[in-house]
Amino acid sequence: MFEFRFGVDDLAATWFACSPLQETVLSLRARRFTTYYPEQQPWIAGWQSRYETLDTALLGSLVTPNAFVPDFLTPRPTAPRPDFAAELAGMAAAPPEVVRADVLAAYRSDGSAPPPVLAGLLDDPARLVTRVAEALEAYWKRCLAPAWWPRARSVLEADIVYRGRMLSERGAEGLFADLDFRLSWRAGVLTLDDANPAVRALGTSVDLAGRGLVLMPTLFGRGAQTDITQLGPPLVSYPARGKATMAEGLGASGPAMAPDGPLAALIGVPRARLLALVETPASTTELAHRLGVTPGAVSRHLGALAAAGLLERNRHGRSVLYGRSALGDALVAGHPHLGGGG
Repeated sequence: MFEFRFGVDDLAATWFACSPLQETVLSLRARRFTTYYPEQQPWIAGWQSRYETLDTALLGSLVTPNAFVPDFLTPRPTAPRPDFAAELAGMAAAPPEVVRADVLAAYRSDGSAPPPVLAGLLDDPARLVTRVAEALEAYWKRCLAPAWWPRARSVLEADIVYRGRMLSERGAEGLFADLDFRLSWRAGVLTLDDANPAVRALGTSVDLAGRGLVLMPTLFGRGAQTDITQLGPPLVSYPARGKATMAEGLGASGPAMAPDGPLAALIGVPRARLLALVETPASTTELAHRLGVTPGAVSRHLGALAAAGLLERNRHGRSVLYGRSALGDALVAGHPHLGGGG
């Protein structure tokens, strides 16, 4: 067990973030641990030919056989919606001695030796971090940024909107009780039940002491985890709600993509499809990509559905996410052939 002790101002100083660099690094887990991330496999298959042109030996070595990653690869976000290039530049500026120590620590915790591609670079950690930054940038540009990241960002931002609503409606206890099975809240103390020896080695508790807490959803976590070793407020990452929707609409048509029946006849197939898709809130751009139409076409339908009271709009940063209202949920529930997100 690990405890975060909140002071008077700490809950007000707690904020959410999503990190494109962390998701890029952790996405490499899905290649090795395919059964844990089934929703990612259609994406991986789709970009396999592009991935094979990259520095695959180095990229593969960034995840240990037991799924650890060196800490320098996932610097803590300094803003709620950081830019990938800025995060990558920050990672590339890590001191060489920290890079070397983090690689050795990850593999030591794993109980295995660094593979040759890493072992051969450990004596020159400055060259190692430069090569890692180049490999991650190429991976991002060729595989993730064109289509995967817009979908992933939509899922992560929808999670954050949902958590904000939970906090406003049910308070801290409701927020943390719903966040992850490893987390619980009682009398100003957040408890994390994490059996990871690295977490247990940190001690049993930490006073936030006015620093607050960063909460970060991820598509690649199997339970809440913490990091209190870097500068700044402690961080807790947790599995994003709705991560299973990453695979929706890829490859095979399903009921959510081809609704029919009375509702489609009443409001039209495009709007019925949109109602099916926004069980998990999504942006106009993401919905356009999933439906294979222009953002302008989606925007018109979203506006009509919102005007009818079937959708709600929530702003997160520069994005506006659309999700079903209670009326929209009731309408879809009355037509189960539409399917849902899940």
